[in-house]
Amino acid sequence: MTGSADRPARVGAAAVPAGLHLVSTPIGAARDITLRALDILAGADVLAAEDTRTLRHLMEIHGIALGGRPLLAVHDHNEQGVAAKITALLAGGKSVAYASEAGTPLISDPGFVLARAAVAAGAPVLAAPGASALLAALAVAGLPTDRFLFAGFPPQPAGERKRFLQDLAGVQATLVLYESPRRVRRMLADLAEIFGPGRQVALCRELTKRHEEVLRGTPEEILSLLGEQDPKGEIVLVIDRAAPQAVGAAEVAAALDEALRSMSVKEAATFVAQNLKVPRREAYQMALARTKT
Repeated sequence: MTGSADRPARVGAAAVPAGLHLVSTPIGAARDITLRALDILAGADVLAAEDTRTLRHLMEIHGIALGGRPLLAVHDHNEQGVAAKITALLAGGKSVAYASEAGTPLISDPGFVLARAAVAAGAPVLAAPGASALLAALAVAGLPTDRFLFAGFPPQPAGERKRFLQDLAGVQATLVLYESPRRVRRMLADLAEIFGPGRQVALCRELTKRHEEVLRGTPEEILSLLGEQDPKGEIVLVIDRAAPQAVGAAEVAAALDEALRSMSVKEAATFVAQNLKVPRREAYQMALARTKT
């Protein structure tokens, strides 16, 4: 589906193709918005935002007039109802730009219900990528980025938070969490208890803003740096992956027996070596021996 050919272009703004445009907005510095995002905000038929005042202010900074266009609030408390209204607009060939208060829509922000409704209605859903606290924190943390898991906000009750961390403790990927400055010291204490000593953490605070700060070290070291005062501002925690667990010969043998039911010796050895992180030559020799017995 494309934009209506007879839709009049606004003065100074190109027409935006029909569909739902998920627009990323700055997490701090207003200049971090992309040129494409500005084009979409200037040319969309309808604007929607998690916080309409924030979007208005951003548009004013960049000289974009609302120009009488509808501006709809879409947040956690009304998303279901507004989604129906917006899908009707999309069905009518309108272009709708939706922006989070800061960062990328759907990433611990509203927008999922709206995007899912648009997909179900068969409307185009397009992303105008840009700022994201998740990616900014990964970039500056100094921890591996080849595999990571974004786990969002941890539960607030202490017991649920500890169970949440226990489920993540053995994950073989860098972990990224968002946390409130009021709870981050308790969170670090739980990390030290559940993940054990030595796990490296980066506490990223106020990314892209004037008081941006990254504290790196173990949970105990970061707690020491923070002292008795809760930090201020938006916080992202980046946590190093768990150390690989040693795999016993019995586990390798059992995995090979299962793989050999449907694979050749070579295929089974490669498959098990990759999944259990053991040397391929060792897995091959074991597989060969098991086929002979």
